[in-house]
Formats: sequence, C-alpha cells, structure tokens
Amino acid sequence: MSDAPKLSHVIETGIYIKDLKAAKDFYKDVLGLEPFIEKLERHLFYKIGNTILIIFNPDATMEEHYLPPHGARGIGHIAIEIDPEDTDAWREHLKKHDVEILKEASFGGGVSLYFHDPGQNLIELITKGSWD
Repeated sequence: MSDAPKLSHVIETGIYIKDLKAAKDFYKDVLGLEPFIEKLERHLFYKIGNTILIIFNPDATMEEHYLPPHGARGIGHIAIEIDPEDTDAWREHLKKHDVEILKEASFGGGVSLYFHDPGQNLIELITKGSWD
C-alpha cells in the first residue's frame, strides 16, 4: 500500500495534433465542442463536463520556455462518456461526417465507439456506466 496522499480526479488531459486548425474543425463539427481558449499555433482548450481537454501542437510545446517542454508523437487516446440512449445517434452522426468507426466494443454492459481524430489519436465514445 502506498503512503501517497489521496488524489481527487483528473482535471485535464492533453493530446497532441500538429494541425490545430484541422483539430478545431473536427472537434467542432464532429464532437460539437468549441474551444474556450485557443492559440492556433500552440493549443486549444475545451471543457467537457468538469474536465478540460487540451489539444497541443507538439512542435510548439517541445520548444517551451514558460513551462517544462512536453509533447508526444504517435497515437494518443481519450474516452468521452455518452448516454447509452445516444449511441445510435452517435453512430449516425459519425457516419454523416465520414468518420470511420474503427471498432465497436462492449465492456461490462456498456458500448464503446472508437475512431480517429485528425492527429490519428484514438477517440472513444463510451456509454455511461461502463466502468461501474
């Protein structure tokens, strides 16, 4: 057992995409999100529930001078919760926007829809209760 102080919850998650204009368009058109902070050469900040999703340009954040340098290459992953009754609507919405569902999986009675964003990050829409 660890003697570390208790953690509360994840408050922000960062993924990396070089083309932030394509990311902004995708996250608006496909996921219905609007950034509340944007600096297209460096980052986009989105609120999802009580968490923050930050999409960084890895070229900019690796040259960081204010914060420690950070970045990632390759496929990142985030999961965003949806209501179970909206699963069919999400399938249709993704199809309408020519977003390929790479895999549909069931876990503990829930459903997950997996697809890529413009940076090839693996995005998962997971139904509420899947982790209960």
